[in-house]
Amino acid sequence: MPELPEVETVRRGLAPVMEGAVIARAEVNRPDLRWPFPDRMAARLTGQRVERLRRRSKYILADLSGGETLLIHLGMSGRMLVSGDPLGVFVHDHPAPEKHDHVVFHMANGARITFNDPRRFGAMDLMPTATADTHKLLANLGPEPLGNDFHESHLIGAFKGRMTPVKSALLDQHIVSGLGNIYVCEALFRAKIRPTRKAGKISSLRVATLVPIIRQVLSEAIDAGGSSLRDFRQADGELGYFQHTFDAYGREGAPCKSPGCGGKIARIVQSGRSSFYCPQCQR
Repeated sequence: MPELPEVETVRRGLAPVMEGAVIARAEVNRPDLRWPFPDRMAARLTGQRVERLRRRSKYILADLSGGETLLIHLGMSGRMLVSGDPLGVFVHDHPAPEKHDHVVFHMANGARITFNDPRRFGAMDLMPTATADTHKLLANLGPEPLGNDFHESHLIGAFKGRMTPVKSALLDQHIVSGLGNIYVCEALFRAKIRPTRKAGKISSLRVATLVPIIRQVLSEAIDAGGSSLRDFRQADGELGYFQHTFDAYGREGAPCKSPGCGGKIARIVQSGRSSFYCPQCQR
């Protein structure tokens, strides 16, 4: 599933052709994805200007001129692809419709944004912009890891007394939003913290070091266009490239990249998810 860097990469790719532009026609080709689309979604989107395109956790939010916000979740395989861009950023002509093109935005500026999702785990919803933060998917999210509310004191307080593994704690969207399996593995490797360590047993000093490391990992991944493991594509159809610089994730049996370590990356399963780490230098 796309994590924060992939979703932010898509948002940045969509912004040049969507922000400030009018949805001349919205096309909805099925009644649902993960759950039913909102009533009259195509009609409610048609004619709306996209005032702002933002991200919250793993969701893209499009604030519309009519006072509603469109929430988009990519799910496991969802892609938002741009074609016919009048700004010259995207070189793709409009492709022929495909089987899994479930929602299409025909923009007044000539661009077309297609939401394609073969597995149909994605989702869209419409909500009043004024109360968007209270939506059931957004209301209980923790702070953004790249925002000012994510700081050392917050993470130290969130970990205090918590006897769950640190890997699970960082995946808890109530503690910090947007992190997923890949980037938690990478951050813990750089912090030299074993993923099985109990969060509440890690010293405050070591917990504090996680904050800048998480920010660094996410920033590097965004700069690389995210990580493409299976289905992820950027808005222009290109792959992300951060997977080529993984230190831990997916490298089971490979030599540890830490200078002088000599260990090999191991894989364990935690709560049904693979964790990759170096048993020798992560403590």
